[in-house]
Amino acid sequence: MASWRLSCRFCGRPTLVPVDAQTLCCTTCRRITTLQSNSNGYLPSGANGNFNTMSGNTYATNPGYAGHGRPNLWNMVRVQLQPQNAPQPPAAHGRKRAVLCGITYKGHSKSLKGSINDVLYMKKLLLERFGFPGSSILVLTEEEDISHLPTKKNIRAAMRWLVQGCQPGDSMVFHYSGHGSQVRDRDGDELDGYDESLLPVDYETEGRIIDDEINATIVRPLPKGVKLHSIIDTCFSGTFLDLPNVCRINRDGFYKWEDHRSHAAYKGTSGGNAISISACDDHQNSGDTTAFTGAAVGAFTYSLVQTLKEIPKLTYGQLLNVMRKKIDAARQEVGLNSNEPHKSQEPQLSSSDKFEVYTREFSL
Repeated sequence: MASWRLSCRFCGRPTLVPVDAQTLCCTTCRRITTLQSNSNGYLPSGANGNFNTMSGNTYATNPGYAGHGRPNLWNMVRVQLQPQNAPQPPAAHGRKRAVLCGITYKGHSKSLKGSINDVLYMKKLLLERFGFPGSSILVLTEEEDISHLPTKKNIRAAMRWLVQGCQPGDSMVFHYSGHGSQVRDRDGDELDGYDESLLPVDYETEGRIIDDEINATIVRPLPKGVKLHSIIDTCFSGTFLDLPNVCRINRDGFYKWEDHRSHAAYKGTSGGNAISISACDDHQNSGDTTAFTGAAVGAFTYSLVQTLKEIPKLTYGQLLNVMRKKIDAARQEVGLNSNEPHKSQEPQLSSSDKFEVYTREFSL
């Protein structure tokens, strides 16, 4: 097949690509160059890309605590990622499997610094603390090979793999660290009128993945005897899995379950148990911080991992209370002392079933 010898417009590395290729994926910097069509095939586009502006709110103005939400005047380069096959996930061994997805949006003006570190910490926790086989953990980051980039297509395939063929006794984990956003609810199943969504690395061209789809893919299929934990480190994530029960724990440790069931759609499981622990409420922002280690990490992910390492046995209620204290301490260190609800970051718990949070022990 005839080929062009073209150079990556970001780092300059030359690469051979077919004459009919629409994109060039650089094996060095892993960025994507969009190719423009001419009469003979495709050539590199000379422009720096088309810019879109997405408006929103963020509390994280401190450079040591960058928000995971929708920053004001978020100008991001429109990059067309290379069409690719679905990822080839590892075969599941034993009764445990996990999908860990961390997105930094490398090269964008509002890139994140801690997402890949979050995945590394979470993977280490699953391997060493909870006995997950390494071959049963699927990682999607921009540092993986092209078939494991966190594109919309690959994230969808990974979620399907996570629950495919699950049986009683199986335990699964879905971890996401990256940008999140809210979009107006179109089917009337959200009490606040907004769907939550995650932003794949190619969301500008392929779109977001909203909570309705996440619920339908990894929550509704769960049969009796199967448990799923989602660990969601992003803004607006309190009801990220659209689970029917949300646990509200105040700063004195008292809690109550809120019913978030909707007549518009069933959001429970097929008999299994789904639990989501997320970085903040639907109206709040999460953030990266260097306060814990000196390197950027998600405040939520790191506080969860460290709490589970430090305390061998604890309940779900205890976990959330300890994490909140760790996050509050990190925020104070970088000067974010506000107690206003919309400017706070309070970890949230939601579930397919109500349970006694100070009795049930946390386990994966």
